[in-house]
Amino acid sequence: MAASDQHRSRHQDESPSKPNKKKKVSRNPEANLLFNLNSCSKSKDLSAALALYDAAVTSSEVRLNQQHFQTLLYLCSACISDTSLQKLAVDRGFKIFDCMVSSGISPNEASITSVARLAAAKGDGDYAFKVVKDFVSVGGVSIPRLRTYAPALLCFCERLEAEKGYEVEEHMAAAGIALEEAEITALLKVSAATGRGNKVYRYLHKLREYVGCICEETSKIIEEWFYGEKAGEVSDNGIGSDVWMLREAVLKNGGGWHGHGWVGEGKWIVKKGNVSSTGRCLTCSEQLACVDTNEVETQKFVDSLVALAMERKAKLDSCEATVVFSEFQGWLEKHGDYEAIVDGANIGLYQQNFADGGFSLPQLESVVNELYHESGNSKWPLILLHKRRVRALLENPTHRDLVEEWISNGVLYATPLGSNDDWYWLYAAAKLKCLLVTNDEMRDHIFELLGGSFFQKWKERHQVRYTFVKGNLNLEMPSPFSVVMQESEKGSWHVPVSCENNEESSRTWMCISRQSVLDSPKINGKLATS
Repeated sequence: MAASDQHRSRHQDESPSKPNKKKKVSRNPEANLLFNLNSCSKSKDLSAALALYDAAVTSSEVRLNQQHFQTLLYLCSACISDTSLQKLAVDRGFKIFDCMVSSGISPNEASITSVARLAAAKGDGDYAFKVVKDFVSVGGVSIPRLRTYAPALLCFCERLEAEKGYEVEEHMAAAGIALEEAEITALLKVSAATGRGNKVYRYLHKLREYVGCICEETSKIIEEWFYGEKAGEVSDNGIGSDVWMLREAVLKNGGGWHGHGWVGEGKWIVKKGNVSSTGRCLTCSEQLACVDTNEVETQKFVDSLVALAMERKAKLDSCEATVVFSEFQGWLEKHGDYEAIVDGANIGLYQQNFADGGFSLPQLESVVNELYHESGNSKWPLILLHKRRVRALLENPTHRDLVEEWISNGVLYATPLGSNDDWYWLYAAAKLKCLLVTNDEMRDHIFELLGGSFFQKWKERHQVRYTFVKGNLNLEMPSPFSVVMQESEKGSWHVPVSCENNEESSRTWMCISRQSVLDSPKINGKLATS
């Protein structure tokens, strides 16, 4: 290659316009410090981060801001699990926090969480709780989370300071923060260790409500409580003799618990076993419940449905919104003796996306007939279809007789023009506390407005899915029992333990009963009741 060509080649390689050549990024001192602190945080190099901080404090060129302090505090809290670094991390972490506050910089939730963890690491639950309370009292955009309260709560429980742990829980409840398994288990453990039977009962129900299947560690704590002397001393003070009151409470609460306290007296027997596919405990032969939403939750759900339905309709036709939906509410009050609601459009249009496809009335008829025959009381379900669809079916001579029969027998309700029939079938199923037959996943934004966790729980208990394979209908009914901790009207407990493969057939259940209940007479393998 000629010298001039070599010169030209080098000139092109070094040209700033070359696309793969990175430009050098220039940072101001604050940005450069934050970049280096983040690098230390990723590698958990506490010594290097502290050296950078000390240099910045003595420098007149760097002005420390919230991000600098937040990164340093997070790194200090992340190093407390290392015994060789714990003392350094705690001591320097508090000094950094004091410097942050004295500099007039307001700590955010992340910084407060880090400080709370540092305080808990040295066993100072009072300070861990104080910084959170001070943070809440000031207010602002940043709000506390579960992780913000957890250090104080867990610290108090570990040190058997039960009353202080309960105080933290009350503060969390006022802030609208729900507990998770680790926190509930800690409260359960400290309550059991200090002999507070009423609190143990309360936290067992917290696990039932918020956790479902418990971990192995939690199951050991529960087992230790029921084997302990204090558990054998707790009694029902006569509650167990009022069988009807307990039974009514179980029904009102949606099944699976009554909430009135310990039932029976004497020693508890804890056994581990399995549950059949139908929900029968193979240890004590008791039938597990299909746990539903309670009356208060369900009514709130129904009320929110009505409000949202009318709000949506009002945007389309403000004059008729209230009247139209109120007509359906009134009609349902008079005719509402249904055990199942059918989403007619969803079933009629199932797998009809082919050339000659349309609305399949035979599919809808199959579902309706199957539900009728499956009903122990031979009750027809309620079909909900849009008025426009009903009109088209009536105009078809092949379908007219069946549709007219459904209408005259109160089996079919035509939702009005301009309305969304989703609101009608969902409201009917919630109001009547019955099954809803649809494959609709109900994931739209309008359904999210109803509340995620409650709505999911409701669907699990009420939605019936279906398939047609070569014309043969298969209804997928909800599970006959719920895989959650349960308390029976006899005072027995059934506790599901998490398993790796999540296969129900291999899941371990703790079966916990009073000796007096196990000694009760049995009829056909079932425990006799009053």
